[in-house]
Amino acid sequence: MTNNAFLKQRNKKLGEKTVLALKKRYFDAYYAHTKKEALEKAIELINENDIVSWGGSMSIMEVGLIDYVLKNNKVINRDIAKTQEEKTELLKKALLCDTYLMGTNAISEDGQLVNIDCIGNRVGALMFGPKNIIIIAGMNKIEPTLDDAIKRARNFSAPVNMQRIAGNKIRQTPCFSTGCCHDCTSKESICSNIVITRLCNPAKRIKIILVGDSLGF
Repeated sequence: MTNNAFLKQRNKKLGEKTVLALKKRYFDAYYAHTKKEALEKAIELINENDIVSWGGSMSIMEVGLIDYVLKNNKVINRDIAKTQEEKTELLKKALLCDTYLMGTNAISEDGQLVNIDCIGNRVGALMFGPKNIIIIAGMNKIEPTLDDAIKRARNFSAPVNMQRIAGNKIRQTPCFSTGCCHDCTSKESICSNIVITRLCNPAKRIKIILVGDSLGF
């Protein structure tokens, strides 16, 4: 048996355990062994008549979900905005879509979500607005405790995402320079909002697909 097979076994067992924990907190949760299975499950959860939008997420891109909805659904796509004002209006409209797609920065083994956001559009949609939320999360996002999940979001996800969104620009945040969180109050910080989702209300509005692989940051 290869090392990869051992990892798949571990991910399956931990993934199924975490799915049960999420369901106890009223999330609609699933475990998919592969990216292909995750995409198939997500497609099952999206009505063909749904208006779909999404938050910034490498995970939903990596499984091919964005490509799918662009071809098969009416979408609210902020990336086509020509001005900042137009982009802001599209972000507002996304809060009233039928299905909103996103990743998550971390999940504790007892089924709590941790997310960090800059202007709040992604966590805003997670908390209230769209009829349904679909979250794609690789097993690299699972942490033993809520404290560990918060640490992951702040000390890993946020610094990596700062590198991603900065592109070729120099950003005036400590994590851009050092790669780790300094609990800064920089105007350019992307950590304005730190949200813990400990229960899904209404029940099953948030649908979480755990994937037996590493996805996103």
